[in-house]
Amino acid sequence: MKTGKNTDAVLAQQLVAGTVKHFSTVSSLTFGNGTFTPAQIEASLQTLINLRTAVDDAKTVAKAKIVAEAAQAPSLRSQMAAFVAYVKATFGNSPDVLADFGLKPKKTRTPLTIDQQAAAAKKRAATRAARHTMGSKQKKDVKGTITTIVTSPTTPASAPVAPSPVASAPIQGTTAGTAPHVA
Repeated sequence: MKTGKNTDAVLAQQLVAGTVKHFSTVSSLTFGNGTFTPAQIEASLQTLINLRTAVDDAKTVAKAKIVAEAAQAPSLRSQMAAFVAYVKATFGNSPDVLADFGLKPKKTRTPLTIDQQAAAAKKRAATRAARHTMGSKQKKDVKGTITTIVTSPTTPASAPVAPSPVASAPIQGTTAGTAPHVA
């Protein structure tokens, strides 16, 4: 027998219908560890049905809200990003006002020490030398001459050879596509 929350609710509905049909004239039923009236049984089963229905309804509402969010959120996020940019442009020099909007001021760049500046200059020079990069004034001074132009000789195109539609049998002692093993 399959079990699950939805199958439990369906079974509860069937049990309610059966109880109304067959136990409506009975005053009490004894099962489990207790005695119950048909009305109590119907009420407890109806509670289970109502709970499952409420959960299913909530899931449907949640799915609809998720779809609505997915449809509307991108445009709202872009509007929010534009507003954040506006607030930062307007109050960029006032960290306390930015904090009122939940924003942090742009971090100020820490100045490099003299040793760090020297190391960066050496690294830039080494990169330019390795990549042979030049400035615009250096590029103007570069002149080149073409001494000879080499062209490859062209031969008349021969007709392409069509592949054979029948595959040849492999040579004994070899596997297809590999050279024979030599001992």
